[in-house]
Amino acid sequence: MSGIFIAFMTGLTTGGLSCLAVQGGLLASALANQWENEITSLPHKKHKGGKKNKNIERNQPALPIILFLLAKLIAYTLLGFLLGLLGSVFQLTPFMRAILLFVIGIFMVGNALRMFNVHPIFRYFNIEPPAALRRYLRKTAKNDVTYLTPVFLGAMTVLIPCGVTQAMMAVVVGSGNAIQGATTMFSFTLGTSVVFFVVSYLATQIGAKMEAVFMRFVAVVILVLGLLSIDSGLNLAGSPVSFSRLFREISQPQQTVQASPATVNGALTLAVLNNGYSPQTIHAKANQSVTLQLITNNTQSCSRAFVIPSLGIQQLLPATGTVPISIPPQIAGTVMRFTCSMGMYTGQIIFDQ
Repeated sequence: MSGIFIAFMTGLTTGGLSCLAVQGGLLASALANQWENEITSLPHKKHKGGKKNKNIERNQPALPIILFLLAKLIAYTLLGFLLGLLGSVFQLTPFMRAILLFVIGIFMVGNALRMFNVHPIFRYFNIEPPAALRRYLRKTAKNDVTYLTPVFLGAMTVLIPCGVTQAMMAVVVGSGNAIQGATTMFSFTLGTSVVFFVVSYLATQIGAKMEAVFMRFVAVVILVLGLLSIDSGLNLAGSPVSFSRLFREISQPQQTVQASPATVNGALTLAVLNNGYSPQTIHAKANQSVTLQLITNNTQSCSRAFVIPSLGIQQLLPATGTVPISIPPQIAGTVMRFTCSMGMYTGQIIFDQ
């Protein structure tokens, strides 16, 4: 249940703006077509004073927006089911997820720089449907006078997912469960739809005056999200360098726990919390095996998906309980990093002489 809520909040807070920046053109085509048809087809509807009922014209965009988002919701739910089904056969390793997150982050940063017009080279970071499909979409948007246009264009958004959506798709594949994949993508898309509807509807009322400011804001958001995706990829790959680790080292001293020198094959404990791991740095004795006890207590975040990249260990922990992880002997000076499956929460074990 917590995973569904997290997916919804991700869509509500960050996915909505990112999706709007990438897919807003399709909705704009549907709105322009539908609004023009409504205005031209209702010239006879007037108030009692003989004036045209402009409220009818201004309220019309709500329905095509809803149809567009409903079609998008159905399409992405089906996509989540198929991706989860694929993941049940083909499981992504931590390193593969790290590469995926890193590539997505690079794409998002490049796309943000394109929106800022930093350099013409960044135009290649704009993913569009094939030219033939774009021509067909434009033709459909211009000629179709029914509400089928926003439905069709909403379904077509699966061909141009934003960076945050692509990251969520990677999570769905990693789940290896078709039903969980469908519910995750449904929740995420539902969250994005709230932002999509509010912003799109207000845009039809306010006009294009704030468009430039809004797109600048979206570019900043995408840039930040891209850097966070790169950071997650670095953490999941076990890289000694990442933005979050550097920030943590600068902003706060690390919590550490020292293994007793007299302990042989002794157990170290690590609290798995909703907001990460405690302590974030553990000292252990070199050249001897170590048991790491992972303790959860009503933990519902992605920290439950515990990963040690260098050992290839992936362990999904229970919401409450204790799970032992056996770590083979390591030479002195080894720094073994651990993280959640999304690279968001990190820590390390330092092996001392």
